[in-house]
Amino acid sequence: MQTVKLSALFLMCAFVVLTNGCTPELENLRIRNETQQRRIAELESDLQTTRLKFDQVRRGLDTADSRCDIELDALQQKLGALNEDLGKRKSLIASMRQQLLYGGAELPVELSTMLEDFAKGEEMVTYDSGRGIVKFKSDLLFERGSDKVEAAAGKSIGALCKILNSEQGKKFDIIIAGHTDDLRIARPATREKHPTNWHLSAHRAISVLNIMTNNKIVPERVSVRGFGEYHPIVPNKPNKKGNPQNRRVEIYIVPQGL
Repeated sequence: MQTVKLSALFLMCAFVVLTNGCTPELENLRIRNETQQRRIAELESDLQTTRLKFDQVRRGLDTADSRCDIELDALQQKLGALNEDLGKRKSLIASMRQQLLYGGAELPVELSTMLEDFAKGEEMVTYDSGRGIVKFKSDLLFERGSDKVEAAAGKSIGALCKILNSEQGKKFDIIIAGHTDDLRIARPATREKHPTNWHLSAHRAISVLNIMTNNKIVPERVSVRGFGEYHPIVPNKPNKKGNPQNRRVEIYIVPQGL
C-alpha cells in the first residue's frame, strides 16, 4: 500500500516538474501577446482620434475661402502633419499585428548575420533582421502563373536551408507565407490548377516547403499560409493591374512551438 502511495506521489511530482518546465516560455509569449494586443487597442483608439482631428481640419480648410493666406497655409500644414501621423500609426499597427500573427522577433546575432550575408548574395532575396523575415520575389522564384520553382531559386532555398539547419537555426521553426498581387488568373490551364490567387499563393508556399523538406528541414518545424492578394505591401495598380512587389514568398523564422 505504501509503495502505491509513493508511486502516485512520484508521478504527481514528475507531472508538475514537466509542466513547469514547459510553461515559462509559453507563458512569456502569452504575456507578450496580451501586452501587444492592449497596445494595439490603444493605438487604434489614438488613430480614431487623429482621424477625427484630420476630418475636422479638412472641413475647416474646405470652408476657409474667405480667410487670409496665413490662416490657409497654417491649416494646410496642420492637415499635412495629421496625414503623416495617420500613416505612421497605421504602419505601426500593421507591424504589431504581423508580430502577433507570426511571433516575429529579433534573432540571435550569429543567425541574423548568416541570413544577412545570404541575402546580400541573392538577387531575389531580402532579409528583415528586426522581424526575422526572409523574403523571396515570386517573379524570380516561380514561372509566371505557376507554382513550379525555378532551378536557380531552388538552389537559393537550399542554401537557406543549410543556415536554418545550423546549430543556431535549428532552434527555430519556419512559417512559409505565399502572396500574390490582384491580377486575375486568366489562362484556363492555370485556373484549372490554381482557381484563385488564394490557391496560387498557398500552392507556391507548399512548393517552397517541399524543397525545404528535401533539403533536410524536418517537417515538424514548417507550416504554410496563403494570403492571395489580400496582404499587399504596396498599392496595386488601378483596375486589378497588379504590382510585382506584392508577388512574394515570405519565410518567417519563429520560436519553436509557436
